[in-house]
Amino acid sequence: MIIPKNPKLTDAQLKEVLSVVEDFGCSVQVIEGAGQNVYAILGDERHELMINRIEGLSYINRVDTIQSPHKLLDVKSELKNHRVVFGGVELGKELLFIGGHCTVDPKEPSLFYETADALKEVGVQALRGGVWKPRTNPYSYQGDVKALDILMEASRRTGLPVNAEVMDEEQLDIALDAGVHMLQVGTRNSLNYSLLRQIGQKVAGRETVVLLKRGRHMGPVNEFISAAEYIVNFGNPNVVLCPRGTLPGLEGYRNHPDECITPLLKERTWAPVVVDPSHSVGKALYVESCSMAAVAYGADGLCIEAHLNPSIGLGDDPKQAITPEAFGKLVAKCRTIWELKHGNQ
Repeated sequence: MIIPKNPKLTDAQLKEVLSVVEDFGCSVQVIEGAGQNVYAILGDERHELMINRIEGLSYINRVDTIQSPHKLLDVKSELKNHRVVFGGVELGKELLFIGGHCTVDPKEPSLFYETADALKEVGVQALRGGVWKPRTNPYSYQGDVKALDILMEASRRTGLPVNAEVMDEEQLDIALDAGVHMLQVGTRNSLNYSLLRQIGQKVAGRETVVLLKRGRHMGPVNEFISAAEYIVNFGNPNVVLCPRGTLPGLEGYRNHPDECITPLLKERTWAPVVVDPSHSVGKALYVESCSMAAVAYGADGLCIEAHLNPSIGLGDDPKQAITPEAFGKLVAKCRTIWELKHGNQ
């Protein structure tokens, strides 16, 4: 990891650095931080002569070699001071709440607009809404691109940013063109490295945030972080890790709740953690308890399915979405836990 003396290298300086590292079979990836650019050496960075030559350049502060498999996401990397900001919230400084329908019904746009207004009233800072839906059963409702127009209109009406899941390059392009603020990578695609690369490439240079869910089948912590590395590697460090329950499931719950991995993630990476309690437990009755546990474990935010009238919702809403009223009570309780844990920051 190359750290320059100034906030960023000039084009001429970067060209000179590239000429050095290329002599050793390496390349450089620019990582744009909030106030400081850093330059990741891609390849074997242990060449002593290469490091000596780079550090000998007058405009270079130092070169840090990182032995961790996560050069960019490691808790000790130069990006450790990067802060992800979403919905007006600096994650780690304030608790983030994302809420909305599991599935946006293109036939009932008013339901989503009314839910969005109600959620904003109770303190939710960002909206979620399923446009395209990954389904185990090919005959289940798969979503509709028309729902994206509803999602973006809700954003315009409320002033809140939105989260939407994408599953392939076509959906990725459509979502970015529409102005989706947070791209979600679902659990089924959490190890789809081709998609992760495409997302990394296409959000480079943007302020877009990527929320990456944990793999369904007890995905190891390092595997989870490495998947996020694929995205950050292309230059956008705005990535969020999202435990959402794993398999095999725990009897009575939809999945095996895994908010407890939050401290393990925070020991190894600077990336913020936003827990999804809705898919973790799979029943509205348990969402509040799972949310409070997640905050106690150190989560920086929660992504929760909510609906004005869950019984008439699509997808998972009838069984696991909570009402805006219940969300408001959850917000108050979770903020109390947050304040007890963090005090006055």
